[in-house]
Amino acid sequence: MISLHRQRIKPVKLTWTQNWRRKNKKGKAEEAGKKRTKKSTKVQKAIVGMSLDDIKQKKAQKTELRAAAKDAVLKEHKEKAKKQADKTKTAAPGGKAKAVKATPKVKGAAMHKSAGKR
Repeated sequence: MISLHRQRIKPVKLTWTQNWRRKNKKGKAEEAGKKRTKKSTKVQKAIVGMSLDDIKQKKAQKTELRAAAKDAVLKEHKEKAKKQADKTKTAAPGGKAKAVKATPKVKGAAMHKSAGKR
């Protein structure tokens, strides 16, 4: 073993060593089969706004009913937004915005803080 060590021969390369047998998975008859992983299962949980029963009820509903309810809510929301927009238009008629003078763009070396400080 000392001579092999001095020759810098690794024990993993020698077939008669424990290291080689460990690396190449020899001699372990007990662990012949592959380890099986447990398949995860999906679990439904209640959320803040709804209980678990409510969620199950909604899932059981037909998709047409859910789509119709969704459309009704969307329509109602759009009407509210339209009324709000009409209010804002009537509140400020013809209010022209003042023209803001654009600041001139600084180009080149003057743009950097350290310009000319060398």
